[in-house]
Amino acid sequence: MYEIRFHGRGGQGTVVASILLAKAFFNAGYYVQTFPLFGVERRGAPVEAYLRLDKEKILVRSNIYKPDYVVVQDAKLLDRVDVTAGLKKGGSILINLKDAPDTMETFSGFRFAFVDANQIAVNNGLGSRTQPIINTAMIGAFARVMEMPHLDIITGAIENEIHVKTDQNVSAARQAYEAVTLFGMLENNCGNP
Repeated sequence: MYEIRFHGRGGQGTVVASILLAKAFFNAGYYVQTFPLFGVERRGAPVEAYLRLDKEKILVRSNIYKPDYVVVQDAKLLDRVDVTAGLKKGGSILINLKDAPDTMETFSGFRFAFVDANQIAVNNGLGSRTQPIINTAMIGAFARVMEMPHLDIITGAIENEIHVKTDQNVSAARQAYEAVTLFGMLENNCGNP
């Protein structure tokens, strides 16, 4: 079983990202389970969403405490939330960042990836410059990080579920898939990709 935790803010499409990814994995032949966790329900408030997937029926009915993957849609959350809490040793973290952080000790023991989903969303006319809608870009990048499902399955889920700016959302997913920067396992010295 794979367990994935998403961190974002209200209005960024964090929950929609988990649902789109769940539908893509379902279409790829997996059993899926996705659900959100809201604190204060308002735009800009921290939000978490969870996704489980397995080739067998999923009988677990709890939050995800030890994810294999973490997706962070807003890098500003790194100062407020321990996004690596419970992340399995050797797990992967994908963050919406323009550039690699100056210090990466926080991510030692994990695989690390980043993508500038904000700029990809803006370039595709998704949201505004100050509030880009990045969910489709992030799931495109995530498919590359996880090496599944196939990008065509991701874009198929977007085409089936997103009925506003569909082509732009598909384009954002494809661009993020190509643009994501992947690091291997980060050691305490936090080497280069």
